[in-house]
Amino acid sequence: MSTISDRLCELRRQIPSGVALVAVSKFHPVERLMEAYDAGQRLFAENRPQELAAKVPQMPSDVQWHFIGHLQTNKLKLVLPYVSLVQSVDSLHLLEAINRWAFENGRVVDVLLELHLGAEETKQGFSEEEILEILRGEGRGSEPGNLRIRGLMGMATNTDDMAVVEKDFERIETLYRRIKASGMDGFDILSIGMSGDWPLAVRHGATMVRIGTDIFGPREY
Repeated sequence: MSTISDRLCELRRQIPSGVALVAVSKFHPVERLMEAYDAGQRLFAENRPQELAAKVPQMPSDVQWHFIGHLQTNKLKLVLPYVSLVQSVDSLHLLEAINRWAFENGRVVDVLLELHLGAEETKQGFSEEEILEILRGEGRGSEPGNLRIRGLMGMATNTDDMAVVEKDFERIETLYRRIKASGMDGFDILSIGMSGDWPLAVRHGATMVRIGTDIFGPREY
């Protein structure tokens, strides 16, 4: 049976240079995270504030953390002090709350805007027009200098039909390239692709892939 180290080595062999590998460690114990760390992994992502806050002090200080789940505004203090990137900003309310927290704490917070992709009505996120409105400065908080919008994040439809997934990736790639072409400073991250569809995401311009099962195996609940 392959180990976490073996899986990471194989993924690094396949993923092109310039595409960041984010180890999605949610629901896995710190012992398994340390196996990945010992194999050279430094970038991890969590999707629950309490789990993130509990793991941070148990892991080495050079770990870089991302947050990838739905973030409630009353949980900002469990996330923002520890992460280098919030990938899942899915509402203007959240964007403004992060902005206020950053201003009050003398920080600049890097975020990605989540585009609502796929067929599921339960998915969070913005429409293309809403994202463009935000980037034009419409509806932003009172201290916009405390946010850096670094790019886009999206989750494809939950299906085995790769033609459907590809259409989702084409949609977010088109928006990403449109914004990049406008010359927006520092807009350089397209976070798409997970275990099972990351090769397709890379073909559609992903600069970051979020992989959990292909590294850690099935989740432990």
